[in-house]
Amino acid sequence: MEERRRNKRTDMPSKLVIKRMDDNSSQDVAIDIVDVSKSGIGFTCKEQLQIGAIYEGFLTIWTKEVIHSFLQIVRIELKSGGFLYGAIFIGMAGMDAARIEVYQTVNDWEK
Repeated sequence: MEERRRNKRTDMPSKLVIKRMDDNSSQDVAIDIVDVSKSGIGFTCKEQLQIGAIYEGFLTIWTKEVIHSFLQIVRIELKSGGFLYGAIFIGMAGMDAARIEVYQTVNDWEK
């Protein structure tokens, strides 16, 4: 697969709950994170989400802190048992992006 993300991807064992923001729906969707970078996230989900849709997310990181974020779906792949998604963070605070970079640095150092 061609690398499209501008920033380094890192595995992050976590869950993310998202809620669609660009229409009036209020369905919460649980996803499993595949990888994360300071600019975006890859995840799997059983529910079908829409490309271009914006979702509100609450990402629990390794320190057990929760990062409030907004995600826009930019890629969808059908996989057995669900879907693989790529999303970019919309308007993520610099401090929250830095937390992801710190995790990547620590993760690389431990390997």
